[in-house]
Amino acid sequence: MSTTTISIPSIKDVPQGRLGVWVLIAGELIIFGGLIACYILYRLRYPEWGEQAAHTSTPLGALNTIVLLTSSFTVVMSHTASIKKQLNKIVLWMSATIGLGLMFLVVKSIEYTNEISHGFTLTSPSLVAKGESVGANFWSFYYLATGLHALHVIVGMLILFIVMMGARKGKNLHRVELGGMYWHMVDIIWIFLFPLLYLAK
Repeated sequence: MSTTTISIPSIKDVPQGRLGVWVLIAGELIIFGGLIACYILYRLRYPEWGEQAAHTSTPLGALNTIVLLTSSFTVVMSHTASIKKQLNKIVLWMSATIGLGLMFLVVKSIEYTNEISHGFTLTSPSLVAKGESVGANFWSFYYLATGLHALHVIVGMLILFIVMMGARKGKNLHRVELGGMYWHMVDIIWIFLFPLLYLAK
């Protein structure tokens, strides 16, 4: 009678690169989780935050949500292409992902321009002058959270570009998956920010 030995995978079996990205993602989620928790507490305590959120552009926010969700699809397709070692398709799908990231930043810049033109800035002095300092705090949070997220989009685009340059030569194809993991984290964070800043008015 033969016996089969079943080995239980341990953390040592996880590739170091993938483990490193997971640790990075965990750290980022803690940072943004803290920001989101702060927002919810302030939103529940001060109804003025809801009044200020009414000034954010839901159509532009929704457009950026669609853009990022589409980029999740393209980065998955680049991973699929890397498994099949289809170098041209990796470059194609990663270029599309980077392009969508750039589109997200352009839409965000349009939003910032509109909001600043109406006096909604990091410190919103016009609101403070009217005694609406609590409302001004909303915009401080808004620019901090969305600005930090936009910074992560830029970093993600740089990572994908570097990975793509190597992948087009057939080098380090496993990094396509790692870059995709980081990009998905950026998408997920936005999925939480969008309803808080654009829909909860």
